[in-house]
Amino acid sequence: MDTITIQNLNFTYPHAGCPALRELSLSLPAGSFTLLCGPSGCGKSTLLRLMKKKLSPAGDCSGDILFEGRPLEEMTDRRQAADIGFVMQNPETQIVTDKVWHELSFGLENLGVPAAAVKRRVGETAGFFGITAWYRSDTACLSGGQKQLLNLAAVMAMGPRLLLLDEPISQLDPIAASSFIAMLQKINRELGVTVLLTEHRLEETLPAADQVVFMTEGKIRVAQPPRQTAWRIAREHPRYACGLPAAARIFASAGSTDPTPLTVREGQDVLRRRCPSPAVSCLFEEQGEAAAAPTALELKEVWFRYEKEKPDVLRGANLRVRQGEILALLGDNGAGKSTLLSVLAGTLRPYRGKVLAGGRELRQYKGGSLYRRLLSYLPQNPQTVFVADTLEKELDEVKVCLSLSQTAYEERRDVLCERLGIAGLLDRHPYDLSGGEQQKAALAKILLLEPRLLLLDEPTKGIDPVGKQELTRIFRQLRQDGLTLMLATHDVEFAAETADRCGLLFDGDVVGLDRPEVFFSQNHFYTTAASRISRGIFEGTVTCDQVAALCRRNGGSA
Repeated sequence: MDTITIQNLNFTYPHAGCPALRELSLSLPAGSFTLLCGPSGCGKSTLLRLMKKKLSPAGDCSGDILFEGRPLEEMTDRRQAADIGFVMQNPETQIVTDKVWHELSFGLENLGVPAAAVKRRVGETAGFFGITAWYRSDTACLSGGQKQLLNLAAVMAMGPRLLLLDEPISQLDPIAASSFIAMLQKINRELGVTVLLTEHRLEETLPAADQVVFMTEGKIRVAQPPRQTAWRIAREHPRYACGLPAAARIFASAGSTDPTPLTVREGQDVLRRRCPSPAVSCLFEEQGEAAAAPTALELKEVWFRYEKEKPDVLRGANLRVRQGEILALLGDNGAGKSTLLSVLAGTLRPYRGKVLAGGRELRQYKGGSLYRRLLSYLPQNPQTVFVADTLEKELDEVKVCLSLSQTAYEERRDVLCERLGIAGLLDRHPYDLSGGEQQKAALAKILLLEPRLLLLDEPTKGIDPVGKQELTRIFRQLRQDGLTLMLATHDVEFAAETADRCGLLFDGDVVGLDRPEVFFSQNHFYTTAASRISRGIFEGTVTCDQVAALCRRNGGSA
């Protein structure tokens, strides 16, 4: 029996001009692992939330959703809470208690499970998920990866038969994300739980699935096993092929006739067959002109901690951001990337060291002058910049800061919204947008202020691969226009394709700062899948385009 059967499902949000879901039909076999992918706003999150009664959005809905053959609406609240688990995108959103042990027991206690059974279930859950070492820790002290693992464990403690996950790794560093996906596979394989996962990061999630469902505009376009789906996306929907795993992208671009490779190992095998002898290196010397560029932002021996008794987050940190460059800062969850950006933005003050912008210490900027067309900061949660009830009003709010006529302002706003793909959302409430749409809306609001220094914390969070490509083009144009950009990110592929230099925040300081070709080709763990695939064959290649170009040049068509 199928765990979920969806028949002719339609859904329209209140006041929306078009449906979010259209004539959608889908089956999830019991014990299957299904990946749901597609561009931002295609209806993925809406579909997931309609399967969880307490999270269902308001709107007009028709069609049927069956859970194990029975209508979903006939399930009691208790049974639905126990049998259908849901893990959200933001780890912070789902945690409701102050201690790890209490979070694990919270759901069971609310279901009325006897105390002795709760203790036994919590104990075995903690062991299964490997969290006994921090079982009595404060939830506030956990890293992002630990918080998301705790969310998953707390849901699984209730013994669900269906597990729904809405972009659960979008805010995790690459190593934590890989561990999280491995845990999902273990849950699916060893416990037989049916898994439905939405995600933009397909490098590891697509090969892990039994079935991959690709959506656009509220409709299912493809629903097949991973290899066939990747092949069809590359040929029938080439605009979205940029989101496929690196191996599939490289060999689709290189014109390979091999069966579509999905993993790094499969990509390496194909590349060795096509290019048996090593090719020329892609490494190049840094331009002296870039190295000699003036300094836009600088940290000098900066120390920072949140409380006097707490450990230091920044420990003598030094960093020089050049004028007119894009600098990407990577590091694991909890390394202090957001803290460092906040220190640079002046929202946190270090207790030792100097922070300079435009050659002046931040404390010398008085009366908010730092933020008037000099520096803007977009934090990790885009909702923190929203204050109005429509996106149009949200953007219009910054007009008072600009010396523009209404016509000139609207022209700039409309061009920017069109480039970011949010032009059709101006009448929507910002909180009704998808995570990726919110991120682009917040970015549009910041860019309208025309800063010369732009700090961005996880700017690609929730944005689909096509949107990331457009973001790369926008960032490069901003750099060409003279802006300096610094971003903290977990997205190694985006950093490799976008940044002029990349560095790793480790032990409170920035280490290894260099060009992407050097930084990623010398890393083993914080590196791109393209670098892993080509290592030992092509040296210094860190993007799919670089590997595909050398593959065509040196191997011919397969």
